[in-house]
Amino acid sequence: MADTQRSLQHRDGLDMPAAEEPCLTHDLHRQRRAVAGMPGAIPFISGRHSASRVTPVSPGARLPAVERPDQSEANQEPIMSIESVRGPTVVIHFDGQRCIHSRHCVLDRPDVFVPNVAGDWIHPERATPAELLELAHNCPSGAIQCAAADGAAMEAAPRVNTVRVRENGPLAFRAPISIDGSDQGYRLTLCRCGASTHKPYCDGSHTAAGFVATGEPAAVESAPLAQRDGPLRIEPLKDGPLHVRGNLEVITGTGKTVNRVTECWLCRCGHSGDKPYCDGSHRSAGFRSDP
Repeated sequence: MADTQRSLQHRDGLDMPAAEEPCLTHDLHRQRRAVAGMPGAIPFISGRHSASRVTPVSPGARLPAVERPDQSEANQEPIMSIESVRGPTVVIHFDGQRCIHSRHCVLDRPDVFVPNVAGDWIHPERATPAELLELAHNCPSGAIQCAAADGAAMEAAPRVNTVRVRENGPLAFRAPISIDGSDQGYRLTLCRCGASTHKPYCDGSHTAAGFVATGEPAAVESAPLAQRDGPLRIEPLKDGPLHVRGNLEVITGTGKTVNRVTECWLCRCGHSGDKPYCDGSHRSAGFRSDP
């Protein structure tokens, strides 16, 4: 059955690159058919997000007070500024617009990130550089970034690019990420429920929307990648899926690798029958996003 399916995919007249990586199997061909709206497309997985960009601030600058995140609320109005707080050796940058309230920061180090208080709530002076870097690493959305006080980078690109499928929630990427050519750092959570008001980013709307989608998608047969790191380019297609190019391993919420790709289309409308991949359901669902 699998051999017949593969031969059909190669007879559909689809333009293909001159040379394909070993992991670009018939699944990639089926995704291309689905995204292009071609007949005979087979369902794939989905995820939704909207691009809301923020203007970076100079390291070390302490911005005027902004609304503090209420860690007890999963869905709330985003903070429109990046707050930078300088400690003796490390500057912490907090982007409230990217925060998905995973609460690792306030649970792991409530002395460094003190929620729901008036005035200063980020205290880098209370932890070592290594401890602050660990807090940043545990922030899936990349809302927390840290740099040395002299401006030197502290975080390095991961050796393996991954996207983790979060149960009933967003897609959590870990890689050197760019969206439409704009550098996004090494950690990012993108909407796959279709309800975010700041697509392509997750804003926690999946909770209020009652989005239900497994974090344990079925494994797809795939060959090991020749290279597991490198740039990951994400293009949110207008009214459509996330077009992802680069070395990437798809990981379940419990850490199991279920696919390895160098190009894929990930659902962000919330309606795909084969999540986390796109199956073209965004058209019948009337999904709208610009981009």
